[in-house]
Amino acid sequence: MTLPSLMLLLFAVLSSAAGQIMLKHGMRSAATAAEHSDGSIAMRAATTPWVVLGLAVFAISAVAWMATLAQVPLNIAYPVNALGYLLIVLASSTVLHERTSMWTWGGSLMVVAGLVTVMAGQQG
Repeated sequence: MTLPSLMLLLFAVLSSAAGQIMLKHGMRSAATAAEHSDGSIAMRAATTPWVVLGLAVFAISAVAWMATLAQVPLNIAYPVNALGYLLIVLASSTVLHERTSMWTWGGSLMVVAGLVTVMAGQQG
């Protein structure tokens, strides 16, 4: 895998995770606003800046992912995509202040171990 392909893959994973965190933050705000005004959560979401930004970032990540798949074998790209899971767990805990159990962290570390195993197998 070339360095530009790796950078594109990492950009796709990072932007996807960032988009998800933005969407969660925006939907939390939209749900609270809809509760207090007895309005539609869909209408609140459509006008919440974090939701709109999250959708835009997620769309950019989808385009980057498609470009990645044109250059990188799926059996390499998809395991690296698992890093997004770890990033989302980390960000949900630190940025969104969601509760995260030791089981979640342990499982996340297993995902990373699996990723390292898959990538090490690609080198041989």
